[in-house]
Amino acid sequence: MGAFMAKRRRGGKADARNFGDEMLERMAQYDNAESLNDNIITPFAAALEKVCSDRGYVLNVYGESSNLVVSNDEDAEAIFQLVEEYFEAREAEEAEGVVEPESK
Repeated sequence: MGAFMAKRRRGGKADARNFGDEMLERMAQYDNAESLNDNIITPFAAALEKVCSDRGYVLNVYGESSNLVVSNDEDAEAIFQLVEEYFEAREAEEAEGVVEPESK
C-alpha cells in the first residue's frame, strides 16, 4: 500500500492531466473526422487494445456517446449482453414514445 501512495504523491494526476492536455492539442490539429480518426483515434485505440490484450483484458467500446469497458474474458460476454439489452430497451422505449430519441 505504501508504494501505491508514493506513486500518487509523485504527481500521477498531474501526469494524467498533462497527457490529456497533450491529446487535446494534438486533436485540435485535425479539422475533420477522417484525419482525426486516422491520426489520433485509430492509433490510440490500437495501442489501448494492445495493452489490454497483453494484460489479459478485453476491451469493449459501445455506442451512442461511447462507453469504454475493460474487463477479463469471463466478464466480457455478460457486459456485452447487458449493454445490448440496454440499447434494445432504449430503442423500444423510443419507438413507443416513452422516452425522447437520443440526438445524434
